[in-house]
Amino acid sequence: MKQFNVPIIYRSPLIAAIKNKRKQQDKMKKDFSPALLDFGPLQIYLARHFGFCYGVENAIDIAFRTIDKNPGKRIFLLSEMIHNPQVNADLQQRGVQFLQDTNGNQIVPFETLSKEDVVIIPAFGTTLAIEEKLNTIGIATAKYNTTCPFVEKVWNRSEQIATKKYSVIVHGKPTHEETRATFSHAASNAPTLVVNDMAETILLSKYITGEKEWSQFYTEFAGRFSEGFDVKEDLQRIGVVNQTTMLASDTQAISDYLKQVMQHKYNLTETTIEERFADTRDTLCYATNDNQTAVYGLLQTTADLAIVVGGYNSSNTTHLVELCEATLPTYFINSEEKIISPTEVIHYNYHTKQDRTSTGFLPDKEPVKILLTSGASCPDAMVEGVINKLVSFFSSAHNMQSILKKFS
Repeated sequence: MKQFNVPIIYRSPLIAAIKNKRKQQDKMKKDFSPALLDFGPLQIYLARHFGFCYGVENAIDIAFRTIDKNPGKRIFLLSEMIHNPQVNADLQQRGVQFLQDTNGNQIVPFETLSKEDVVIIPAFGTTLAIEEKLNTIGIATAKYNTTCPFVEKVWNRSEQIATKKYSVIVHGKPTHEETRATFSHAASNAPTLVVNDMAETILLSKYITGEKEWSQFYTEFAGRFSEGFDVKEDLQRIGVVNQTTMLASDTQAISDYLKQVMQHKYNLTETTIEERFADTRDTLCYATNDNQTAVYGLLQTTADLAIVVGGYNSSNTTHLVELCEATLPTYFINSEEKIISPTEVIHYNYHTKQDRTSTGFLPDKEPVKILLTSGASCPDAMVEGVINKLVSFFSSAHNMQSILKKFS
């Protein structure tokens, strides 16, 4: 796999040693059990897979090289490079400006740009309309495009099924940058609709079966369908693709459910189902699959609590939190600074979208067992920072060098 030049500030000697050791021991990536960092009174179980993925490293590499190669030029990011506050703050400190926020609201008007400016397309990609607008100004968007290749894979898949006259159902968060981009690309080739979850999928199925009046569709799915979408015609042949960072199990369940609906509606068998339902297979990226599967492996270990590190608006990180909190107390933090003391932590509640302060953070026992993972846009250095902070609370803990030696 291609190697990227990730700034040293994001690297961790400890995490690198652990990942390299696990990779040597498990080249085929079949072992999803965690790595044990045994500090004595503190035991940290580190997920098999976590942290920067291919697409994130690619985006960071391109962004920092772009800054270095364009001294004196105005450099803009279309929106957040990735959903990590540290990386975005680092880019802003180097003079990069955001054109839009994560919801697509304009911060810097496109009208103020010139062809001399540099605009970096983030890892999530962008809509065809925005790309055209920038190209019209004379900005070479292709030159500084960091769109993740696994996102582009979804776009290609939707185009493939569009040529076979299927409508495209996108499983994703409607306001997420990636979903907006995928919707735009899919809608340029086929009738397209976004569903957020199983509840919306079940609602949609009632229009497929005719249980609900077609006229209600346009109200209940307002803002979710492509221009000219005909609910009577465009739900007769469908295929499902997804935002790459959604829960794999959710996407699979939605796809299976809609497949069954089409089978019953049109009396199809497994050999004839493709008359109405496209075989899109799985369009989740490898990192999303690996990180989620690694959390399932992590949760096989009995522990006192779990910590998930990453940006609060990161979809893939939020899903890791969702998996962990179903089993044990889970704390979602974006840096080691959120761990105030052994008894206090400030963590994010993604359900209410608010910070929460919890007391009694670490149990008064030894050893304390903690499960630890991070999202695909979280630097390894940040994970090491969390480990160091936790270790600092235990005066009799083994030093970091003794742990590092075990993985050298």
